[in-house]
Amino acid sequence: MNRPRRNRRTPAIRSLVRETSLSPSDLILPMFFHEAAEDTPIASMPGVTRWSLASLVREAGEAHALGIPAIVLFPKIDESLKTPGAEESYADEGLVPRAIRSIKAAHPGLCVITDVALDPYNSDGHDGIVRRDGRGDLEILNDETVEVLCLQALCHARAGADIVAPSDMMDGRVAAIREALDGEEFTQVSILSYTAKYASAFYGPFRGALDSAPKEGDKKTYQMDPANTREAIRETLLDEAEGADMLMVKPAGIYLDVIAKVRETSTLPIAAYQVSGEYLMLKSAAAGGWLDERAIVLESLLAIKRAGADMILTYFAKQACGWLSPVREPGA
Repeated sequence: MNRPRRNRRTPAIRSLVRETSLSPSDLILPMFFHEAAEDTPIASMPGVTRWSLASLVREAGEAHALGIPAIVLFPKIDESLKTPGAEESYADEGLVPRAIRSIKAAHPGLCVITDVALDPYNSDGHDGIVRRDGRGDLEILNDETVEVLCLQALCHARAGADIVAPSDMMDGRVAAIREALDGEEFTQVSILSYTAKYASAFYGPFRGALDSAPKEGDKKTYQMDPANTREAIRETLLDEAEGADMLMVKPAGIYLDVIAKVRETSTLPIAAYQVSGEYLMLKSAAAGGWLDERAIVLESLLAIKRAGADMILTYFAKQACGWLSPVREPGA
């Protein structure tokens, strides 16, 4: 008689037949920081902090020591520096390039990924350059935005970024950034493209952390419709053809089907972003005593990996490292 339960009988047997594994080397830690000298807890994301530059360098080193191979940087830019043209996004002495240089000087083996988008720098709060069309409606300019994104990517590359990650969802930006980087001999800098970034309601806590919400309108003309999956395949094929080195699906946990479809379509490494809303839901449920935090977080990350992600951006990265060493079964 067939008895599948034989393969579940003991922890040792379960470990031998386990199809998906999770380790610190699968994780990327998103990090918020600002120009201020003090560290600021983020109210919308319990347990997450907006770091000063000095603390950012220290925390990045701690993450690396835990086995996390990469961090991704998200700056909170002072309001006085925000402009309609987002010029601060490519200032060589701006907050992000200074952070990159400091981190790489202290931790040269840590992979530094930078967000390439204009919303932290744009006085309009959008990922692109904004204008009014003939009817007075808000319009996000694609090609003009891509020109600025190229300048931003070059700024980050000059500072020492290992990977630039365009999260703006403008058309053609991967090819343009690749051409700009190669033209300045930054052929070694990789592009992690936000390939399928959905216009999700799960981003709210993040926008509060960076004060980067749109001042008017929404992001639905450039971020993807949550109803669509075939569109993600189209974006995948385009980004791969344009020269992306890695692809991203965002959010992760409620888009496992999209991760799986992108995995089936491309041979490139796939990243998935467990976003702020997902983080807050799990944290809140655990704080209320309704869920076991360790068990539910590891299960959620394992599900993302099982769906086909090679790497996971998660605010739980440091906690997860502690739970994964020594390795224990989720829920054990």
